[in-house]
Amino acid sequence: MELEGPWARVLHLHDACEWGRAVRARAVAPALEAAAWACLAMSVMLVLEVCYMSVSSFVAVNLLRRTPQRRYSWEPMPSGTARGDDEEAAVGDGGGEAYPMVLVQIPMYNEREVYKISIGAACALTWPPDRIIIQVLDDSTDPFIKELVEFECKDWASKKINIKYEIRESRKGYKAGALKKGMEHSYAQECDFVAIFDADFQPDPDFLLRTIPFLVHNPKIALVQTRWEFVNYNICLLTRIQKMSLDYHFKVEQESGSSVHAFFGFNGTAGVWRVSAIGEAGGWKDRTTVEDMDLAVRASLKGWQFLYVGDIRVKSELPSTFKAYRHQQHRWTCGAANLFRKMAGDIVISKGATVWKKLHLLYSFFFVRRVIAPILTFLFYCVVIPLSVMVPEVSIPAWGMFYIPTAITIMTAIRNPWSIHLVPIWILFENVMSMHRMRAALTGLLETTYVDEWVVTEKVGDHVKDKLEVPLLTPVKPTECVERIYLPELLVAFYLLLCASYDVVLGAGHYYPYIFLQAFAFLVLGFGFAGTVTPCSCS
Repeated sequence: MELEGPWARVLHLHDACEWGRAVRARAVAPALEAAAWACLAMSVMLVLEVCYMSVSSFVAVNLLRRTPQRRYSWEPMPSGTARGDDEEAAVGDGGGEAYPMVLVQIPMYNEREVYKISIGAACALTWPPDRIIIQVLDDSTDPFIKELVEFECKDWASKKINIKYEIRESRKGYKAGALKKGMEHSYAQECDFVAIFDADFQPDPDFLLRTIPFLVHNPKIALVQTRWEFVNYNICLLTRIQKMSLDYHFKVEQESGSSVHAFFGFNGTAGVWRVSAIGEAGGWKDRTTVEDMDLAVRASLKGWQFLYVGDIRVKSELPSTFKAYRHQQHRWTCGAANLFRKMAGDIVISKGATVWKKLHLLYSFFFVRRVIAPILTFLFYCVVIPLSVMVPEVSIPAWGMFYIPTAITIMTAIRNPWSIHLVPIWILFENVMSMHRMRAALTGLLETTYVDEWVVTEKVGDHVKDKLEVPLLTPVKPTECVERIYLPELLVAFYLLLCASYDVVLGAGHYYPYIFLQAFAFLVLGFGFAGTVTPCSCS
């Protein structure tokens, strides 16, 4: 006897539900469980790496007191033991022959807001005037800005500063191309060391007096890297969160690499290179968007050592808009993953590196930190865990869902005690950024369309206050308002809201507080409520 009417529809609905549960149990659940266990395996690898870096950096610096001055020879330059004005007078009065020739390179591209700051800081470096050359590598495409930069260089030249203004016919190779072209000049090839500063960096006058002695007295050292200090970290929440991440990078990753392996990734600025090491490593290459890391890895494979000196700090500027920060993170993450693809084979067959160094480069430096870290965060915490609330057949163990991320968070927080109150916001923000980092890492690994995308990070220089105030007072065009809406973030927010709502109504109700918070974070950033520019009202 066949049922008709409403009962038939109820029976068909029940059959459809049973069919859906069968598909979920036989197809979706196994795939999701495999993804979950893959993420758990990557989580273990990541937490062990974070633990290793944290312990090694803490033990080396705080317990064993393995400071750079204890590990390597360091003596002040001749006539450079005084301080302040006496030091400058001593350096300027004589003894120049005992000082090596130093080239200071400042690559820039349409840097209208900061060109005066960087050039002025470089020209104020304490060093015998006949033993230093300031080289401004201007790739600007704006003719007006080019004139401004050239005039600034001529102004300093009139004050008897040895400064060179160099331009190219094209921007081939971007920053790497500019640095490579700058080293081809005859006066650059006569230099022993080269200090590199991006256009927003402001070294203190004694920068060279504190870094060069490490290179002079230790012939195996190729690079001395110093720490970044941020002049605009307190202007908004976005910059405060960036400071947390970068402070951890320098205090833990760079410190541990320098102490244990005498190797780390060059940060591209605020460092001094031995010119002969650059030449032996093959010079600057423009095959990726991380030319600094590329050179560092090649120099390390040649047996050169690197030194990180954390007590020397160079002022710089953090991206203060979400758009600029996204572009910067894409360039860094994509370039590193792409470099791994290009150099993995070279590392394996290298004859100048030990098995231990090869393992460190391939597994720790590249695979875990540059591939697993950006992919895991978004895949696990923003896709797998939220989706698992709809698939009760999949159970994720507490040690992977709570204990491991808690351990990573604690190890990060204890190295930033003054920012511990921002840790919850930092976690949510990093999960949002993980979407872009995962896409960038996959772009680099697969070498897709945007693998060579290079967008110069926007800077505001001395106009920070103007940037903060003007958008709040001046009407903004609707087109500008639309540009501040980020569709990918909003789509992920909708997905997370759907998962959280399901967990409240039909699920076990275990994860919805976290998922709702993460959805809120994606919504906030998706509507542009981040950085110094707030979204407008388009009504």
